[in-house]
Amino acid sequence: NGDWLISRQRFFGVPIPVWYPLDAAGEPDYEHPILPGDGMLPVDPAAEAAPGYDESQRGEPGGFMGDADVLDTWATSSLTPQIVGRWSRDEEFFGKVFPFDLRPQGHDIIRTWLFSSVVRADALQGCAPWKHAAISGWILDPDRKKMSKSKGNVVVPTDVLEQFGSDAVRYWAASAKLGADTAYEVAQMKVGRRLAIKLLNATKFVLNLGATEASVISGDAAAVTNALDLSLLGQLADVVEQSTAAFENYDYARALQISESFFWSFTDNYVELVKDRAYGAAGEAEQASVLATLATTLDALLRLFAPFLPFATEEVWSWWRAGSVHRAPWPTAEALAGIAAAADKDLLGTVGVALGGIRKAKSEAKVKQRTEVLSAVVTAPAAQIAQLRAGEGDLKAAGNARVLTFEESEGELTVKSVELAAAEA
Repeated sequence: NGDWLISRQRFFGVPIPVWYPLDAAGEPDYEHPILPGDGMLPVDPAAEAAPGYDESQRGEPGGFMGDADVLDTWATSSLTPQIVGRWSRDEEFFGKVFPFDLRPQGHDIIRTWLFSSVVRADALQGCAPWKHAAISGWILDPDRKKMSKSKGNVVVPTDVLEQFGSDAVRYWAASAKLGADTAYEVAQMKVGRRLAIKLLNATKFVLNLGATEASVISGDAAAVTNALDLSLLGQLADVVEQSTAAFENYDYARALQISESFFWSFTDNYVELVKDRAYGAAGEAEQASVLATLATTLDALLRLFAPFLPFATEEVWSWWRAGSVHRAPWPTAEALAGIAAAADKDLLGTVGVALGGIRKAKSEAKVKQRTEVLSAVVTAPAAQIAQLRAGEGDLKAAGNARVLTFEESEGELTVKSVELAAAEA
């Protein structure tokens, strides 16, 4: 039992450079292998004929067959960067890609695979084989034990892919931070599926309003005139900047968290607040401001979510844009810099809290959300009162409120004294 298995039946790997002659019955003679000369190496016996034979004799009686296994040792695994880079086979290509930018791998083989690869590259090329190594953790079962085939506690990937979809499973995987073990969680996949579906529905809403590619702001933000719209775009600029910084630090889980948090605020607060203006109730100028904001935000969100929800974003992108979202440039905060500088980024959050207070009052009264608010009082610090006045039109429309009274206070924003119209029969 002291011997280590050196061969395995896998697709990827270094082919064992050996052939075997076939007898008159077509059976291999393993006792007399055919070996290549040094000048033939590297060689793939599955693609090249054995010395002294023609390719037409492969598998034929009196002919030859190539060894079907690949080597499976650290000596060969340590050559992974060279193999991927086509070393000794395409030197021009190798010169372009080596050393690589990133090596992803598990923490359990740092002292073996990573160490042996670095030593091999240092000996052969005189440098490290990559600039960065991304070390992932293990997947844990519900009992917080490492999933492995030997323990029999693994999950067949095709089952969850069919049940929740590829985007949902990818969302769960992307939620795991580098270097940390993560639990196999179906609940997290359900969240990912819900996010993908919400992205589809939000896009349908925006496009049905008449937003097009031409609505996306490209330097000239003159169409955006409403303070609430400017607030959202100011937040979007921060999200793009923070998400980009997270990706540059290989913290993709943080990038997802930042984009997702903004997305839910966008759909739950902003979209609900601006529906009245979006349908033209406040005039063409206000409608144009909403459409430009919606299209610009959607455009950036699709790019931000593309690494995490590749299929949903590609589908949505095809509804209103040419080409692939995965070939589109990454969004930049510079494109929104002018807006971000002039925007009150906290305004949307303040108005959203007020809307939440109105909704809560209706829920507690057990009436429908479309029930009219005859009057209500909103108390808040002076700075927030100014924000509420700037977004008053949208707040009234979204809350179906006839009269809102704003009163300054030192405490947190509160909605009180809500008088509701008679409940519908």
